[in-house]
Amino acid sequence: MSKPAEYYQRDRSRHPVAYTPGYKTSVARSPRLALISLEQSSSEITGPAFGHNDLGPLDHDLIKNYAKDGDPIGERIIVHGRVLDENARPVPNTLVEIWQANAGGRYRHKKDTYLAPIDPNFGGCGRTLTDENGYYFFRTVKPGAYPWRNLVNNWRPAHIHVSVFGHSFSQRLITQLYFEGDPLIPICPIVQTLPDADAVDQLTAKLDLNATIPLDSIAYKFDIVLRGRRSTLFENRLEGN
Repeated sequence: MSKPAEYYQRDRSRHPVAYTPGYKTSVARSPRLALISLEQSSSEITGPAFGHNDLGPLDHDLIKNYAKDGDPIGERIIVHGRVLDENARPVPNTLVEIWQANAGGRYRHKKDTYLAPIDPNFGGCGRTLTDENGYYFFRTVKPGAYPWRNLVNNWRPAHIHVSVFGHSFSQRLITQLYFEGDPLIPICPIVQTLPDADAVDQLTAKLDLNATIPLDSIAYKFDIVLRGRRSTLFENRLEGN
């Protein structure tokens, strides 16, 4: 049996083009010239490092880590999975961060003016480190959909932003996960920029009844694959990671 290759060529057909007029802000942000690749310096590659001692006991629990006088409102969920390389090998001790809107579809941000109320018991941010098997786990509430100023009646599907760090803070990949069965996914102008249906499927967290806690929380599984043809789409590395 042959040994798996250490690296697979990126499949660029899975990634959107920079200029997609249906997604209005891409018009102004799309580059007019070819991108230039820059090698990282030694200081960027070697530090700073992030360890277990930098994590608080509730950093992965968005239901509890901001709560003041009760739990946040909304559907209680678990989001879990593994960070893997292109050969399905685990990537341990990797910092994973998430941020999201509350159950009403509003972010805790001063520039978010959506009419949904702020939840006083929900901060919307969490972080954790993968274990020796590349496994991560978050507890949170399912975010709500919200309108956005793209066209007259565009709504973002429920989603959670996910950030994965490499050996240093300069090595960062960012993506979004959606939820299986959401009817807004196929009509979202951002999702529609993806030319490959399989890429959209890989950005969709799947219902996982085996990990659901009865009478408590529904679970969704979302694996993150780094590099190669099966890689997860990262919005800050549209050319591939």
